[in-house]
Amino acid sequence: MAATPRFHNDADATPDADPHLIPESASADRKHPVDETLPPLKMFTSGLQHVAAMYAGVVAPPMILGPAVGLTAKETAFLMGASLFTAGLATLLQTLGFWRIGARLPFVNGVSFAGVTPMVAIGKDRGHDGIAVIFGAIIVAGLLGFLLAPYFCKLVRFFPPVVTGTVITLIGVSLLPVAFRWSQGGNAMADDYGSMTNITMAAVTLVIVLALRKLLRGFLQQIAILLGLVIGTLIAIPVGITDFGAIKDAELIGFPTPFHFGAPQFEIAAIVSMCIVMLVCMTESTADMLALGKIVDRPADERTIEGGLRADTLGSAISPLFNGFMCSAFAQNIGLVAMTKVRSRFVVAAGGGILIVLGLVPVAASVIALVPLPVLGGAGIVLFGSVAASGIQTLATAALEKGENALIVAAAVGVGLIPIAAPDFYHAFPKDLLVVLDSGISTGCVVAIVLNLVFNHLGRKPDPDPSGQEREQERSPAAAAPAAAH
Repeated sequence: MAATPRFHNDADATPDADPHLIPESASADRKHPVDETLPPLKMFTSGLQHVAAMYAGVVAPPMILGPAVGLTAKETAFLMGASLFTAGLATLLQTLGFWRIGARLPFVNGVSFAGVTPMVAIGKDRGHDGIAVIFGAIIVAGLLGFLLAPYFCKLVRFFPPVVTGTVITLIGVSLLPVAFRWSQGGNAMADDYGSMTNITMAAVTLVIVLALRKLLRGFLQQIAILLGLVIGTLIAIPVGITDFGAIKDAELIGFPTPFHFGAPQFEIAAIVSMCIVMLVCMTESTADMLALGKIVDRPADERTIEGGLRADTLGSAISPLFNGFMCSAFAQNIGLVAMTKVRSRFVVAAGGGILIVLGLVPVAASVIALVPLPVLGGAGIVLFGSVAASGIQTLATAALEKGENALIVAAAVGVGLIPIAAPDFYHAFPKDLLVVLDSGISTGCVVAIVLNLVFNHLGRKPDPDPSGQEREQERSPAAAAPAAAH
């Protein structure tokens, strides 16, 4: 960790300190970077950079689900617009918040990939009825998650640095294959998948981003990813991998009509399946909030995580009203925060506003869609690698030389890498279990938590050495004093 910051940090306060007794002028002078507002142009461009980094991740699930359930190309495009719109609403809930809802961190929310496989299984070849059943299951799962949030957040005390560092590293490593697939072209069935042209464009974009980060200074350096995507897209036009078809077919205005595919339907099997997905999403979001809290130097305590989980789950429950899907944290944007050092949550809120506009104006969304996936993949290598690097940095503080901490990391990372290194490893397991097992982040997180309990808590006296587990627990987010009221 860096030296004591000059701004006010709730985690630095003593448990008995009353934040309301801090003089108003002093509080204003020491505003945390997370709560700072930036000039309008910087706010917009930085927010747009977040949208560019996560756009493909938002539209991919409806692109997969639409054809699987039997929707037309136009109906699938409608689902994509609705997903952008609901992702914007969920992001605003998360960043701005109200009452005790929202983590109030620079946290991007969007459609969760964890639900794609079970949703396809629920709605396959059932058309509008399949979509209605999926929406009904998501509503129930979202409401259940909202009720569980105050209890689920208490798991934070089982996330010391040896656990959080492992999970953050797994988040970054788990995302890297996504960047690699984008670099190859995204569609494994396409003739040019993995072609030299696609991979060369990804490499060119990667070099451009690195060069811009090295050569530029100040604000331009902070938006190096966005500039790299623009330059890479312009280069891709004469190369012939930029598709303008989306702009030609896009409508000027389009509102996601509530319950466009009919009233939600409720089937027990579908509800159980999506409730399992919700628990997986809540686990991943908890890990993501802990990771982001460390990156922005505002450790996520129980109250922050409770608010973040409430925003996730409420956003998920509301999304089907506007034809959207289950929402969860987007880890790729954590890498963007780590890389750019722009920590303002209002920047991400601006990104949420842009997502809403894109959902309402399909022609504007199609402009973002011009960025070829190989170009996005080249930038993604830097973004996702930054997340893994943050995890390694956290592990450096976890006293791995003490006790069995190194063994905990070894086992958790090994299990977490199984879905990446051997995607068919669990092929003989029941489909319902695959929701959890196919997520390296979830399995690695569970293994790290369980082993930390076994080796560092159960039947063992505290280590008197201040450099050991006691000191590790002191650095954990749970040891931080409760944050001031939002």
